[in-house]
Amino acid sequence: MNRLTIAALAFITIGMVAQASAQQNPQGHYADVNGIHLYYELHGSPHAGKTPLVLLHGGLMSSSLWGPTLPALAAGREVIAIDMQGHGHTADIDRPISVQAIGDDVAALLKFLKIDKADIMGYSLGGGAALQVAVRHPELVNKLVLVSTPIRRTDFYPDILKQQAMVNAAMAEQMKQTLMYQRYAKENPRPEDWPRLLQKVGDFMKNDYDFSDEVRALKVPTLIVAGDADIFPAKYAVRTFELLGGAQKDGGWDGSGRVASQLAILPGVTHYSMGVAPALAPTAIAFLDPPVAVDNAVK
Repeated sequence: MNRLTIAALAFITIGMVAQASAQQNPQGHYADVNGIHLYYELHGSPHAGKTPLVLLHGGLMSSSLWGPTLPALAAGREVIAIDMQGHGHTADIDRPISVQAIGDDVAALLKFLKIDKADIMGYSLGGGAALQVAVRHPELVNKLVLVSTPIRRTDFYPDILKQQAMVNAAMAEQMKQTLMYQRYAKENPRPEDWPRLLQKVGDFMKNDYDFSDEVRALKVPTLIVAGDADIFPAKYAVRTFELLGGAQKDGGWDGSGRVASQLAILPGVTHYSMGVAPALAPTAIAFLDPPVAVDNAVK
């Protein structure tokens, strides 16, 4: 693992850690669901007419690293921020890391909390898991927000695929110099699992996948968010939007030709700054709480 690759991986959390102190830290909770002791936090409070929002972080991160994005989302609704398998306050278990398994964890937590429907918003790895909640448990999902989430492994830039191929347990000691590890060591019940987590995340990133058919079959309104300097070309975010029926025709002077799903390309935003990008929360909120006329658009 060369220094450039380590720096690229470490930078993912630098901006988030720097701003995490501005975020409230409510008492966390655990739920024993789907074979995992899953950590979650409740932010904000229930609001009449507002669907709860599940928030899923990216790989090698945790729910504490959303900076100002989380409180902005929680200002008008209840937000359930989850630490996924092996991340943050959730210890790893004896199973591979996969978006399908994490999606099942989320569904089990919603049932545990007796929440009939929720909006699901996920970033990067968390976006893949959010998609799987909608695919595998559609009855639980009201709206879906996929942030910086390529739906095919081949969508990543070639140099990113090369970096992902190098992630494994052997880089654990080198990664201990990063803020990413320092946050993990502070939060995780078993910080000695750090090499194991890197190996599992690396194994996941090496597996080929293509969720085009799953996206095409989605029945819930979906927001696709990417940065114009993201980890994959913006044209693939447009392609995902097209699979949802978007970008096929003029929306019409009255908006009647629009579909229920939406696309947002945030200017000046990279994959690594996306989680704390000032435009992210208002973009998501505008989709989750649109004017009635827009919300009633037909896919």
